[in-house]
Amino acid sequence: MQNLPPIRTSHLFPVLDQKLIELLRSLSKADWERSTVASLWKVKDIAAHLLDGNLRTLSMARDGYFGVQPEGVDSYQSLVGFLNGLNADWVKASQRLSPGVLIDLLEWTGRQYNEYIGTLNDFEPAIFSVAWAGEEQSPNWFHIAREYTEKWHHQQQMRLAVGKDADLLTKELYLPYLETSMRALPHHYRNQQANAEVLIHFRITGDGGGDWWLQYQNEGWKLIALASVAPTSRVTIPGEIAWRIFTKGISRQEAETQVGITGDERLGWHVLSMLAVMA
Repeated sequence: MQNLPPIRTSHLFPVLDQKLIELLRSLSKADWERSTVASLWKVKDIAAHLLDGNLRTLSMARDGYFGVQPEGVDSYQSLVGFLNGLNADWVKASQRLSPGVLIDLLEWTGRQYNEYIGTLNDFEPAIFSVAWAGEEQSPNWFHIAREYTEKWHHQQQMRLAVGKDADLLTKELYLPYLETSMRALPHHYRNQQANAEVLIHFRITGDGGGDWWLQYQNEGWKLIALASVAPTSRVTIPGEIAWRIFTKGISRQEAETQVGITGDERLGWHVLSMLAVMA
């Protein structure tokens, strides 16, 4: 991963926020109550979760205030459980808030959030590591990019529920999401055995898609910028479902009907269990 360039996303947060507010202001009363691919959450619940993300970042990262301390968190799964509990508590309490109040608070906190993100040095250590990529310490640029993927995919969950999902599937907004998520590939494949120089080519289709190469080198998997050998396995994923695969938004059975694999199927199909969220 050290050989790949950093992913710059700070400038995209205001663009994403503007689209979020426009989306929320366009929703009908029924739209706010629509179910989403986030299983237990409706559209309104996801909007509340995005507000929580803004408030937590401003409180912890900007102001240094950690109101709730994790107890007994000594593994990845226990951390996930702790975060899930925080999320559920907030969403339940936010049922008291109207859509109008949520929109106003998202606008207000979003501006402050974006201002704070703009103050961070890309290469200084981040307050939180990108654990789903296997990192114990991450630079700010990766942490910021991870936060971008959070905001992107939660907005996309709402858009999918109300039939307005095409707006975020552009090269400007979707490719940075994919570039960041695909940085989880080496960690995800860490237990997959292969011979030296084995190469997997991943292609995600659509305007916001792209190509990624994962190679086995020196007893470990690495993302590389350019391939010099023929792929052992080729994986083609439709852009419309790639983000859903990486966020538990589609079943493996449904994904298998749309994903194409040629060559080594064992290596190719393994990507369908990759997550680029804390889950």
